[in-house]
Amino acid sequence: MNYISLEDYKRKWIFTHQSMPVSEEDYEEIKPMAEARGAQLWRDFISNQSPTPDHFGKGDWVIAKDVWESDVNWQNAWDEEGDLPEEIVAHFPWEDNSVVYFCYDKSNVIETRWGVFKKYWKNFLFYDDKPLLIGKKKKETAMFEQNGSVKLGKRP
Repeated sequence: MNYISLEDYKRKWIFTHQSMPVSEEDYEEIKPMAEARGAQLWRDFISNQSPTPDHFGKGDWVIAKDVWESDVNWQNAWDEEGDLPEEIVAHFPWEDNSVVYFCYDKSNVIETRWGVFKKYWKNFLFYDDKPLLIGKKKKETAMFEQNGSVKLGKRP
């Protein structure tokens, strides 16, 4: 089994919160991965040795300085109830139906579509402790920081 239902997801409240509800149609497009599948994706695309962003170390592409091209503030748009900042959207030249993975840690990965992520980015960022956004067969990436900034770059 690759996914668990959103109803069984331990953090489902971030998508059912009254202040930022997800439409019924889009709810189906937010797919938390089963722990084993998420761990495999994490090993394949993020880190074979570090289970969480706090443990990235030597050999992890995420800590390489040449991966990150810019640093953008996302907190202001959150506070002002705005859209995903244009600098972030511009960094990802993806079609709205492109498959993306929002990776909190090796056992907590969500698959969705780029258009759905852009629409509900605030829900995803209720937990902002260095989650990574990566795309299927794409090099562009982002790492969201608790200080309200996001690093934009390209995976090797």
